[in-house]
Amino acid sequence: MNRAIVTFSSALPALYFRTRRSSDEISREAIKRAIKALHKRHLLEEGAHAPAVAALARPFAAQGLEWKEKADKLELELQQCYRAQSRLSEQLVVEVAECRSSKAVVEEKESLITSLQNEMTHTREENSKLKENLDLKTEALDLAVTENQALKGQLEDVMQKLKEAEAESKNLIDRWMLEKMKDAEKLNEVNALYEEMMQQLKVSSIEQLARQQIDGVVRQREAGYDDFVESMVPSSCKHVINCHDGGCGSILFEHNSNMLLTGGQDRTVKVWDANTGILSNTFRGSVGSILDLAVTHDNKFVIGASSSNNLCVWESSTGRIRHTLTGHTDKVCSVDANRNSARNVVSAAYDHTIKVWDLQRGYCSHTIISVSNCNAIAYSSDGLTICSGHVDGNLRLWDSQSGKLMSEVAAHSQAVTSVCVSPSGNIVLTSGRDNVHNLFDVRSLEVCGTYRTSGNRVASNWSRSCISRDENSVAAGSADGSVSIWSRLKSDKVSVLDGHHTSPVLSCTWNELGRPLASADRNGTVCIWV
Repeated sequence: MNRAIVTFSSALPALYFRTRRSSDEISREAIKRAIKALHKRHLLEEGAHAPAVAALARPFAAQGLEWKEKADKLELELQQCYRAQSRLSEQLVVEVAECRSSKAVVEEKESLITSLQNEMTHTREENSKLKENLDLKTEALDLAVTENQALKGQLEDVMQKLKEAEAESKNLIDRWMLEKMKDAEKLNEVNALYEEMMQQLKVSSIEQLARQQIDGVVRQREAGYDDFVESMVPSSCKHVINCHDGGCGSILFEHNSNMLLTGGQDRTVKVWDANTGILSNTFRGSVGSILDLAVTHDNKFVIGASSSNNLCVWESSTGRIRHTLTGHTDKVCSVDANRNSARNVVSAAYDHTIKVWDLQRGYCSHTIISVSNCNAIAYSSDGLTICSGHVDGNLRLWDSQSGKLMSEVAAHSQAVTSVCVSPSGNIVLTSGRDNVHNLFDVRSLEVCGTYRTSGNRVASNWSRSCISRDENSVAAGSADGSVSIWSRLKSDKVSVLDGHHTSPVLSCTWNELGRPLASADRNGTVCIWV
């Protein structure tokens, strides 16, 4: 305001002089313009100083409160900034730690990658070596395959020749057996005619002599052979005994005793009183099924042939196992004891071997190897010869001391299932899967009797037939559950025992006392016939 007044006062003299030089109108217009300019300037200055004037117009207490509020706000904002700075510092520390950890992990990974690259290089080298070895092996394999194909061709040629030779051999055996059967039939006819002549003569002494000399067999009392006991041909069943679960494959009477031994699929051997049918004892300890039985001549030991490739020897008085004879590599299907010594036992298995055992020491004394598996085996009455029946249908005689083959004969057109030496030791009974039962003279191996009937069919490869104590009768079981009995004096006379077995009969045995006859079937049932 003062500056405007000063300016105005300074401009008055000039305006005064101009007014003097100009007219009154010009003076008035100039004064008006000056007043307008002064007013405009005044308004501008008044607007610029309005806030200061208003502030000066307010009291100082109000301004202090406003400044305090601003200071509080600024302090609060500063604290928030400090907190944010603290959080950022902590986050920065965490990030730095994580960065260091990541750096360590990266270094570890780089080290692992380096080791893996080294291993890969080493593996590639080994792979190259193995590839070279594989190439060499492949070449060798190709060469071996080529040689194998050549050998295979040669083997096929040899097998073809072998088949042709086997076929030719079988043809020859069949023809030879046919001739033997014809001879046996002729011999039976001659025997029948001879007996008819003897009956016509009705001379007891001549008839007795004919019985002793029939079929070329001289039945005289020999050393070690007891008096003949007349055997009764049974006609009825006295006892039916359920002996074993799963089947009974072998039965045998003790020597000169009515105690019957039975062996079955339940891995036990049982002793029965044939007179009463009561169980007397049970022998346990076998880990396989009992396929055949034998008893020493003094009845002290019972031997069981087992499907577990061994033989068990029990003490008959206590039922305890004395020995377990091992050495066979397949199931033992047949066993027999020496009739003159309680020391030796012979066994046959499906490993093409026949073994002679020493019971006192419990080991094998020697082994016989056969070209065909043996189904049945028996000692001769003197213990010097072993008779064996084989799958190829042959009957073979072996020296029990040296194990050498003494002689053999084609006994059947199919497998031999049973071999039974007569009490006198002069004849041996064989049965075969061709459903034929033959008697052979042990000294000449000539057939001295052939027995067959349409109803009698051999049930298995181990079906056992038997001959009576007086050697006048032959008994054999059949697949239809019956037992056929033939008379040696009248070969056309057949007695049939049936009605009690419900499954194939596998084994028959005659008591040395002359009676009874026992039979066992596949269901484990034993019948005592009197």
